[in-house]
Amino acid sequence: MNTNLQAIDVMSPGGNLEAYIQAVNSIPMLTADQEREVANRLYFDGDLDAAKQLVFAHLRFVVFVAKSYSGYGLSEADLIQEGNVGLMKAVKRFNPEFKVRLVSFAVHWIKAEMHEFILRNWRIVKVATTKSQRKLFFNLRSAKRRLGWMNSREVSHVAQALGVEPEVVRQMEGRLASHDEPFDAMGHDEDSSPSPASYLKDSREDPALVVEKSTKSLADHEKLVVAFKELDARAREIIQRRWLTDKKSTLHELADQFEISAERVRQLEKNALKKLKLSFEA
Repeated sequence: MNTNLQAIDVMSPGGNLEAYIQAVNSIPMLTADQEREVANRLYFDGDLDAAKQLVFAHLRFVVFVAKSYSGYGLSEADLIQEGNVGLMKAVKRFNPEFKVRLVSFAVHWIKAEMHEFILRNWRIVKVATTKSQRKLFFNLRSAKRRLGWMNSREVSHVAQALGVEPEVVRQMEGRLASHDEPFDAMGHDEDSSPSPASYLKDSREDPALVVEKSTKSLADHEKLVVAFKELDARAREIIQRRWLTDKKSTLHELADQFEISAERVRQLEKNALKKLKLSFEA
């Protein structure tokens, strides 16, 4: 792996986010065997270079998770920065003896740091955080004597009954008088704000699984290329002409080309496919 990148540049997406994303995507991913070897060096020997290698190889995954939280109106660079903290915590605690990929273990720590950041900074979730405020939120509607706005005496009475300050009652009354934004927008006015349905993240598939599938697909492709190159020239030609071209050759056409029987071509094809299949199981 190329570790010549400046650590401060790679770990600081706030400077130039596009350049940061390009940089982390250019860092090679680790195969399962490579990850296990590097993780063992960190876990058993305390090798800090191994920790750095694990973190760098998974920075692209933090970017992937951060994009799923884009609907909260917070800076993507800040979310990535918080996710990187979670990734480093995960690397520190990762035990390779459990025989799981780091990406599956790290997703919990990455998302936990991002959740904490959202709770600290998203203004909507800051309302009704204390026990008395939560009680007020759910009981104010029944405590009100009429539909209109309460006067000062009514505010004081409700505040005393529910154990909060009068200004808190006023604030919560204003919230009760407002309307929640519908999940699906009714209109399509270009000037209107998007409805939650437009930006809430799709949680039907865990980001860890998505990345693992992508990683496995890339690893399988690399194995297939290596196995294909190890076939002899005749077997490669048969597989190429029978499977990898738009206009596929028949057994008899290949038999005439190689001056062997069609049955022999079929056997060579079968053996070559078997070798390619075994490469996935290695």
